[in-house]
Amino acid sequence: MVAEESSIPDEQLVQATLGGDDQAFAELARRHKKRVFGVAARFARDAGELEDICQDVFVQAYFKLRQFRRDSPFEHWIMRITTFKCYDYLRKKRREGPVISVEAMLETGHEPSAAEAPAAHPDLERLHAALAELSPKERLVITLLELEERSVQEIAGITGWSESNVKVRAFRARAALRKLMENRK
Repeated sequence: MVAEESSIPDEQLVQATLGGDDQAFAELARRHKKRVFGVAARFARDAGELEDICQDVFVQAYFKLRQFRRDSPFEHWIMRITTFKCYDYLRKKRREGPVISVEAMLETGHEPSAAEAPAAHPDLERLHAALAELSPKERLVITLLELEERSVQEIAGITGWSESNVKVRAFRARAALRKLMENRK
């Protein structure tokens, strides 16, 4: 089942997992690991925290798999879990300072983009520090909208907020970020 699994749709793997096939879930995790780690890397301070967040995502996905309604793709469901785990992480760690660690991303093999390497550019360093000061909900909406380039509709689906609520939160988050950036000049 190893070589053939890549052609099996996620929904069949979900069904196989629910039937007791743990290898099917391992394939689901393998397929979606890169995306889950990519989103979580924007929130974790180091490789250990990144691993913890991602492990929590996959553990929750495994134990809550019966709650997957199949009205949207599995990828959307697991990304929603990822988003909420990252949000929980931000709420717990908000007062501890900046969240992204470039060194940790390098250790995990994730090469940072210019936006993730604040030390290389003074303006990006200011942006990085300002993002760390946003509330968890503000940081979440900015991350999904601007960094992940998700649509308002996708963010609404991931977070459970209405599209109007996403737009309002995005407007307020941008205003808060702009104010923080101005204060850092």
